[in-house]
Amino acid sequence: MTTYAGKNLKYLRKLRGWTQAQMADKLGIKRSLIGAYEESRAEPRIDVLTAIGQIFKLSLDELFLEDLDQPGEGTYLDRRRAMMMASTTEAKVQFVPVKAAAGYLAGYEDNEFLDELNTFTLPMLAPGFYRAFEIVGDSMLPTPSGSVVVGEKVEHLGDVKNNNAYIVVSRSNGIVYKRIVRNNKIKDQVTLVSDNPIFEPYAVDAIDIMEIWKAQMIISKIDKHQRWDVGQMAGLAGVVNNLQQEVASLKKQIS
Repeated sequence: MTTYAGKNLKYLRKLRGWTQAQMADKLGIKRSLIGAYEESRAEPRIDVLTAIGQIFKLSLDELFLEDLDQPGEGTYLDRRRAMMMASTTEAKVQFVPVKAAAGYLAGYEDNEFLDELNTFTLPMLAPGFYRAFEIVGDSMLPTPSGSVVVGEKVEHLGDVKNNNAYIVVSRSNGIVYKRIVRNNKIKDQVTLVSDNPIFEPYAVDAIDIMEIWKAQMIISKIDKHQRWDVGQMAGLAGVVNNLQQEVASLKKQIS
């Protein structure tokens, strides 16, 4: 009996943008087996298909008997979109990890790319669609590197509120988490400000900005070795005070 298992495996792998080696690592098998499956030189084992089904939320029958790449209604991507749209009572969050950042800059408007981002729900957010970005670096301390910022889409730059924190996706700077300060005199430019005062503010042209997401939540790992004492709290208060003074000075300069 002819099956679509190998063809579907190749299709699903490419949707995620994974190499054969990356797919093999996720399945715990050799890369050469992925090639053999995709070229129909061998049939995937049941345990491999089960693992694939768990990753892509598909049954064994769907992997074996359906051509997921067949154009038309009822395709794999159609079903994924329908599942995402089915519930309006939850906050749906698509997650963009650091490893997917480069792909996101190229595919942020590509429905196929977006449909394959891992999605989770957060009960404390209002129902709707959000996007979460993993951030790196110390520019927004005390928010630590590796934190995940959950954002809500801002459709127009004019809706941005001064000194609020946003994920800004731009062609020149990629994905950054900053505070935005708008200049009333220069409409086609904004200033991005870090919470960590050792990082200098910098300007970004509005035409260079592809997306803006208003920060709604920050998810961070707990450092079990971290302890705050009175001295550290005083130091943090000084950092915050310096930041407030710098922002106030910046506002005067651009007003």
